[in-house]
Amino acid sequence: MIVRTPSRPREIIVEPSSGRHPATPDPSGALRLMEEAFGFLHSAALRAAASLRLADRLADGPRTAAELAADTGTDGAALQRLLRHLASRGVFREDDTGAFGLTPAGHALRTDVPGSLHPAVLLLTDDMFLHSSAGLAETVRTGESAFPGVFGTPFFQHLEADGAAREVFDAGMAAFSGPLDDVVAAAYPFPERGTVVDVGGGRGGLLRAVLLRHPGLSGVLFDRAAAVREPLLATQELTGRWRAEPGDFFAAVPDGDVLLLKHVLPDWSDEDCVRILNSCRRALAPGGRVLVVDAVPPPGNAPHPGKDLDLLMMTALGGSTRTPAELDALFARSGLRHIRTLPTPGFASIVEAAAD
Repeated sequence: MIVRTPSRPREIIVEPSSGRHPATPDPSGALRLMEEAFGFLHSAALRAAASLRLADRLADGPRTAAELAADTGTDGAALQRLLRHLASRGVFREDDTGAFGLTPAGHALRTDVPGSLHPAVLLLTDDMFLHSSAGLAETVRTGESAFPGVFGTPFFQHLEADGAAREVFDAGMAAFSGPLDDVVAAAYPFPERGTVVDVGGGRGGLLRAVLLRHPGLSGVLFDRAAAVREPLLATQELTGRWRAEPGDFFAAVPDGDVLLLKHVLPDWSDEDCVRILNSCRRALAPGGRVLVVDAVPPPGNAPHPGKDLDLLMMTALGGSTRTPAELDALFARSGLRHIRTLPTPGFASIVEAAAD
């Protein structure tokens, strides 16, 4: 039917099946929207728990908020409210006695467990990303990263000038991407012999996993001088099979049979990515491969970590997580061709490319 009102003379259609004005939010939709709007509080709560190392303090079993407050020098009532919120988010669990214990997510927040995500949480909730993400609307209007307007300089220049920020970034990235290292090393059929170059590899976690699984390979860890100072490859079992080489991947990279680009391209614009990929193409041995390891957002409306990371890249670094078609376009501009994409049990895929 058609409903007319004096204040709004335009025609408004009401669907007969529901009898509800189409402008009236569905209750479930309204609740979902409010939940999304509260997202910044969830991140703030998680950061508070990480800063106070609450998960470490619950490693031996459940404790009350009062006990934890005595350990942390915090206000007991305020801490109880924080814990209650995080229990509703599945990070902790409150039992019938009012004590709080760890869930699987809470265990991942401990600092003393393999694969701890504690540094990653501190990075992703840091002011570097929090303040730049607040400028998302301006980024959408202009297409430019909000970070320089907030911090006065582009992201990586900020890291070079701020040693503390650099430490947070390096530790957080290692923790964020660390769980993928062995997954990638197992998922891709690396050659029996040859040289693997970890381009922009940071501390070399991925290269370490590859060399451990493939004893016939040697490796080169290639990144800025500051990034390769404390490599994870300095172990007895890898002695003589690797070297660290500082440099600028925009200019050139070391020659190799397999070149790894893990979580590198999303940091950069298309033009910069083409420069990086050109450096890789020039360094490839005959028959060599470039492996791009990234979260590749699929088509459709399903949630995917790559879609979340894309907004972070857009607001802070001016880069993006790229779809298969967008990666193909970068390869074509760089003299590379897409060979195949291998899924992994983690959130990232392995995109294989070769020289034309």
